[in-house]
Amino acid sequence: MTAAPGGPGLSPTWTSSAKDVVTTAVGGRSQIWLTLGHGIANEIYWPSTGQPQLRDLGFLVSHPGGWTEVKRANQYRIELPGPSSLVPTTIHHGEGWELRLDWAIDPDRDVVLVSYELSGAATGLCVLAAPHLGSGSCTNTAWTDGELHAVADDQSAALTVTGSVPFAATSVGFVGASDAWQDFAAHGEFTWRYELAERGNVALAADLGTSGVLAIGFATTADGATVLARSSLAAGFDLVRRRFVDAWDAFAAPLDASGVDERWRSMTLHSAAVLACHEDRTYPGASVASLSIPWGNDRADLGGYHLVWARDAVESALGRLALGDRAAAERTLRWLIATQKDDGHWTQNAFPDGHPYWTGIQLDEVALPIVLAAALDVPSDDGPVIRMVEAAARYLVAHGPSSLQDRWEEDAGTNPFTLATVVAALVAARRWLTGPVASFCADLADYWNERIEDWLFARGTGLAVDRGIDGYYVRLGNDDDTPSSCGRIDVRNRGGLTIAPSELISCDFLALVRFGLRRPDDPRIVDTVSLIDERLAVELPTGVAYRRYNEDGYGEHDDGRPFDGTGVGRPWPLLAGERGHYEAHAGRDPSRFLASMAAMTGPGQLIPEQVWDAPAIPDRFLEPGHPTGSAMPLAWAHAEFVKLATFARRGRPIELLPEVAERYVPGRPARVWFWRTDAPLSSAPEGTTIVIDHDQPFLLRHDDRDVASRELPLGRHGVTIPDSSGPVRAALWSVEGTWIADVSVDRRPGSTRWPPS
Repeated sequence: MTAAPGGPGLSPTWTSSAKDVVTTAVGGRSQIWLTLGHGIANEIYWPSTGQPQLRDLGFLVSHPGGWTEVKRANQYRIELPGPSSLVPTTIHHGEGWELRLDWAIDPDRDVVLVSYELSGAATGLCVLAAPHLGSGSCTNTAWTDGELHAVADDQSAALTVTGSVPFAATSVGFVGASDAWQDFAAHGEFTWRYELAERGNVALAADLGTSGVLAIGFATTADGATVLARSSLAAGFDLVRRRFVDAWDAFAAPLDASGVDERWRSMTLHSAAVLACHEDRTYPGASVASLSIPWGNDRADLGGYHLVWARDAVESALGRLALGDRAAAERTLRWLIATQKDDGHWTQNAFPDGHPYWTGIQLDEVALPIVLAAALDVPSDDGPVIRMVEAAARYLVAHGPSSLQDRWEEDAGTNPFTLATVVAALVAARRWLTGPVASFCADLADYWNERIEDWLFARGTGLAVDRGIDGYYVRLGNDDDTPSSCGRIDVRNRGGLTIAPSELISCDFLALVRFGLRRPDDPRIVDTVSLIDERLAVELPTGVAYRRYNEDGYGEHDDGRPFDGTGVGRPWPLLAGERGHYEAHAGRDPSRFLASMAAMTGPGQLIPEQVWDAPAIPDRFLEPGHPTGSAMPLAWAHAEFVKLATFARRGRPIELLPEVAERYVPGRPARVWFWRTDAPLSSAPEGTTIVIDHDQPFLLRHDDRDVASRELPLGRHGVTIPDSSGPVRAALWSVEGTWIADVSVDRRPGSTRWPPS
């Protein structure tokens, strides 16, 4: 065989995260997920949503004026049969020619079919496939025997590209050295005929006729991939595509979009299909954050967003539940039960099979599965749910209220979004927990809820004085007496920038209303809303979106270069949805925010993670108000759109559990206050019980005597000091006689302090 020169080729990367369409054979046996961007396939995932195997599948068109790579020309349109039918057609056009590509995934086989038709003045068509097989460093071997084949070096994956019409010519090579693109660049036509490219970053090419059908099959062996591809061709493109369409129609039929404003109905149904597309089939309920790799053109690792975050999975499940797809939400709950760690937490993220990728811990990801179980109204005698809830509650009780990471995965501390989910989860946990355990969860939730303003509400700052307000909620605090007590915060992705906690604001506090801890008309909430509208909102040609927080660094640089560990945070359409939820909860029309989210989509109505907010940079496809190179689609953003669009039917956020709202919206002071070594308190209201709470048995030296701790629920140990006592002056000692900490708690006048002042 004629070996291609130039191995191993350029260092591999993935491809653009700017997707037009994501699709799969929903409800079928196929384990293929196809994403299109710039009008071509730019990643195929197999055999799960967590495993991209093909970088891109593109086309080169020969015509009297030379040749055109359709991806780079970027002149195309997308057609779908309907908003919830992810069955794409892409139509590329140039001067005097048109290329129509109809895409289908075989529901019965791991095969993508592409029907192509070239018309007009064009004289030839070449397909160019760039595999990225296996989980290693993209060391692939490719060969041709009239068909095109590639296998991963670790033998974990293989693909075959074949056609309904025999290829006029084929070649394989190394990317950047002997691939067909280099051939065209050098000679203006397809001249190379290399038959083998071993162990490198390879590319496959075939000279096509003007019409036919391509099949791209995947299996663990090249023989298997070839059989699947040929079988799908034998079944016929029309039949396969018809069944592909029928599957999406069957998916959409039971969705309940009643009550959705007609203006948002199409986008709501489209979002439902996008959410469904992110669920794995081998591991039902595993819903990845995005079938994309942010700034993938500059990355080669597997750590894109095609991973399952417990938070994003719950958000997607709630979005699907909002449209009546209870079965989908239940699948996610059962997947979460299966992947919970023995101590009750979930890893930061994981592949669909549950194998962890990043191993950080975020308390909102421990709390939200309980919220999902409550939103599903799972029966109180469901054994697996009881065990999941008890383990998660045990973890929350042991490690809250501060989290090692906030929901943006950047900083430790007490965060309003995280704390809102934790309090709601502990209250909801009583559906499955009984007796002292349930009471303990409720008492601790009440206490943490009452301390929110102590920890997270900044008063008397220059920003507050300038605006003439009492104060505002900050992004991060510490679980002691003031939000300014945790020193300066290291702002991630900004090269060493630090900021005072009282100067760092975010949209996270909106969760206090959304989860039912504060009223939308609470003056502190209203003042902070006006502050984020002034400081974080960005008005764009497509509407309004919000930055995560001031001084954010997660996004492209000012010159459009991809995020590389530093950058400039850009506005998130998702946060426009969160702001819209507040607007709806306050009894006002959220249409402005829905319209913004819908207008900020890409060509195929996919909602991105971020949008560009600076002057246009056409060479980098960056336009004000339109998607950046961050993740697109972001499943969480589509879930947010669905939940907001269906808000009117419920009259409340889907996350707002009745028992939480009934407990806190009217105002409920905590009857028990908790002192901990990692969350001490210096004063408590008169008339409240104080529990000295620790994770190990201890002795409390108090009033000249030693009091042994008693066992509390969920693995805690404590000494209860009654509400009739005065100030507490004591010392904590281990049972072995080692000093642990001094306890000093004064009593404030008044038996209650609600709402917190």
